[in-house]
Amino acid sequence: MKLQNFHVELVDWSREDQRAALLELRQTVFVQEQGVPEERERDGLDGDCRHVLARDDAGQPIGCGRISPAHKIGRMAVLQTWRGQGVGLALLRELIAHARAAGWPEVTLDAQVSAIGFYEREGFMAHGEEFEDAGLPHRAMRLALSRSDDREDLPLHDIGALPTGTRSESAAARLQLLGDARHRLAIYQPILGNDSYASTEELDQLRRIAISGRGAQIRILLHDPAGALRNDHRLIALAQRLPSSIQVRVPVEEADLAYVSAYLLNDVGGYLFLPEADRPQGRAARDDRASQAPLQQHFNEVWDRAERASVLQTLNI
Repeated sequence: MKLQNFHVELVDWSREDQRAALLELRQTVFVQEQGVPEERERDGLDGDCRHVLARDDAGQPIGCGRISPAHKIGRMAVLQTWRGQGVGLALLRELIAHARAAGWPEVTLDAQVSAIGFYEREGFMAHGEEFEDAGLPHRAMRLALSRSDDREDLPLHDIGALPTGTRSESAAARLQLLGDARHRLAIYQPILGNDSYASTEELDQLRRIAISGRGAQIRILLHDPAGALRNDHRLIALAQRLPSSIQVRVPVEEADLAYVSAYLLNDVGGYLFLPEADRPQGRAARDDRASQAPLQQHFNEVWDRAERASVLQTLNI
């Protein structure tokens, strides 16, 4: 799966900019390319669905998908120039990961006949007769998300899924992942508020990791390190005391600065992902390298083009 030039994120239909990106993609693929009537494409269900969006390195939308409260995956669309590069697979796996984290027993979808093989490779099974939808032949498919699902190496509880529905749950997940880490962390936090990485327990774990040995490394991406410095954030103070193992950089490209999600990645396959950094709802697991990989790739890409947070060196600590 090609991960180096795109990333997938959960998006919010209620946000005008994200909704517009989803609709433009679907208009291009379904209405213009496949001839689906626009009134059929917009079925009124989007407000109740969870949506995923793939973006390229420049932040431009290249693919999307959704999953409904009825556990049905749909509106899978990838721009023609990006097909065959793993975008659709990444979108599908992100939606399945959401269903697993929610504890759903199965997911379903209506696949265009030409795409049945794609879904079968991910463990979906076709059932029922072929039918026509918007002038295109389809078949219903389902994927069981239980122990009997032999596509997945591990069922839900084995990856150590953690609840993240409230601020207290997200804080507990964050502390758990810090405690699991051995020597390395990657933290992407657009705005570093005093409700994150500031408790005594979290700082104890961060300090432990930072001094854990020769290979210790904590990398942090912040959009506004100056603001965190002004607020005397305790993580900034720790970074200033341990600059050799705690490094902070600032994204400088417009597309990176428009990124609104936050995440924590450790070196044992654990991750916490919040689609919107200022909201607690997200997903987390203690050992899910498949879901962690796109986030790690995204972090590495942004890190490489980010600049050192020189403002943190002004105190010469």
